[in-house]
Amino acid sequence: MRREATDRDAAPQFVLPLVARIERAEPPSRTDALETAARAVLVLLSDERSAGDGEWAAAVRDWQDARIRKVVRRARGAEWRRAGALPGITVTGHRAEVRVFPPVPLDGWPKDLARLQVSGTELDDPRPPGAPVAGAPVLWLNSELGMSTGKEMAQVGHGAQLAWWELSDEERAAWRAAGFPLSVRSARGEHWQELTRSGLPVVTDAGFTEIAPGKTVVAEGGERYCPLPRLRQP
Repeated sequence: MRREATDRDAAPQFVLPLVARIERAEPPSRTDALETAARAVLVLLSDERSAGDGEWAAAVRDWQDARIRKVVRRARGAEWRRAGALPGITVTGHRAEVRVFPPVPLDGWPKDLARLQVSGTELDDPRPPGAPVAGAPVLWLNSELGMSTGKEMAQVGHGAQLAWWELSDEERAAWRAAGFPLSVRSARGEHWQELTRSGLPVVTDAGFTEIAPGKTVVAEGGERYCPLPRLRQP
């Protein structure tokens, strides 16, 4: 995201695995899953094992030096328990659970993750989400792309990562101490166009899966946490 395409593509390619727990009887709501996935990426990035001489640091550096890839798979029952036995971090929302793992080579997924399905991550919101969390950043999704929920989870993870890169160490520490409050909401029409013209961090998908290359998420800052610029809300 921060380098010329030739530089990113020449580096060894890694992927950040995320696994969402989606039980048949009680799946999480879409927005809860999206927000939990975004926070999971931030939790991984801020973990002491991902920095300095930490056990995950080399993999995180290699991943960020190449094309920033995230893949979301789903698990339930015994699959979820097996995934939970692998090194990683489980992040919970209201009801959503997402486990994030240190980056792995693109063709080197652990067996218990590789066997999980990418499809079947379609989720709904039983009711429209309320107002965004006060004082916290908002990750705005392009509502016109028709992405699966799993694809959206990866995209808002990208958006959270772009926001993280923009912050100072002090701003990161304050956001982390608060538990990474954030909201994910959909934008359309003129509001989306205004966001993409604003100079805020914008995720541009490479178009490898589901959609054509294009803009998918804009990260708008909060007044208290993640103090990137903000637009006037529509």
